[in-house]
Amino acid sequence: MITQTIHPMIHLYTGNGKGKTTAALGLALRAAGAGKRVFIAIFVKGKPYSEHELLHKIPGITYKLYGRDCFIMHQPEPADVKAAQHGFREVKKIVSEQDTDMLILDEICIALHYQLINTEEFVRFLQQIPGSVEVVMTGRYAPEALYEISDLITEMQEVKHYYQQGIEARKGIEY
Repeated sequence: MITQTIHPMIHLYTGNGKGKTTAALGLALRAAGAGKRVFIAIFVKGKPYSEHELLHKIPGITYKLYGRDCFIMHQPEPADVKAAQHGFREVKKIVSEQDTDMLILDEICIALHYQLINTEEFVRFLQQIPGSVEVVMTGRYAPEALYEISDLITEMQEVKHYYQQGIEARKGIEY
């Protein structure tokens, strides 16, 4: 059984269905339970979600928000770009200091889609990550370059959602 890879294993959870962040957080729990250090960089989202109430209490898991409000209903503003760029710089520093075993980049696909972070620069960064780091990316609208570089790809497909019946997001389920 091979446990060390030459390059990082790169996971991509994308698509228009619910569950991308939830899947990534499940991996974070599993890794932390195995004694691994997990860093979760949350792009685009700036408001606290229910899971944040617990993440800081789990040994081995660190998370940080690199967004303001969710701008999906309108175009991102310069402050959104600044927040994402700041997050990307911090993520590069954490990886360069070998301060994590698992790097979760929540909503990175949205940040790339809206060009808050340059996709080519991001892919170059991924190619330089040591093989000892597991990388997990989430978000809708994953660029083709992420499909090419990822080792595991799961597309969440919305088949039916209660939003279509007018049911709004519920605390503890959607946020």
